Amino acid sequence: MPPSAVGWPVALRHGAIRLRPMRRRDVRAWREVREANLEWLRPWESTSPDGGVFPTFGAMVRANNRMARQGLSLPMIIEVDGRLAGQVTLACLVWGSLRSGAVGYWIDHRRAGRGIVPLATAMLCDHAVFSLGLHRIEVNIRPENEASLRVVEKLGFRDEGLRERYLFINGAWCDHRTFALTTEEYPPGGLLARLTSSTD
Repeated sequence: MPPSAVGWPVALRHGAIRLRPMRRRDVRAWREVREANLEWLRPWESTSPDGGVFPTFGAMVRANNRMARQGLSLPMIIEVDGRLAGQVTLACLVWGSLRSGAVGYWIDHRRAGRGIVPLATAMLCDHAVFSLGLHRIEVNIRPENEASLRVVEKLGFRDEGLRERYLFINGAWCDHRTFALTTEEYPPGGLLARLTSSTD
């Protein structure tokens, strides 16, 4: 599949949860949620070692859309009941003989613990496998991030072990555990169907 076939923009929905591209008019809601979660996200969120950041919100939206159109990532806002609640991104997309991507996510701490992130991750992974034809999806998590570890446990990702000094976070190169699924071990009905059937 060529990168242009990712079909951007795309929106996905399950019940009250909707995944969609970031828009410039999200700026106020985005800033409110991010400011309310600065300390909550600081220990887990990757940063640039050179301190580089987007100069404006609009620049971030344009960069996200450009990368999505190029087939390099799928950055999706998580909406719950129509309100911005976080983000889930399928990044590091590689096509050709690898057909792989890595999922990352964050959620507003005021909505944490309600099963939103596992559902959103399952939705995006199912889209990646069934619509985009990816063969492998991974999630990289700091070993002490218990909330994120519960997400991959619920979704049935396989633990591939420790990557030392893998990502730059909060001023330091931090170890991460890598979890993955390939299509050979993917549930036939998808992650979302397995997750929702197990919680019924």
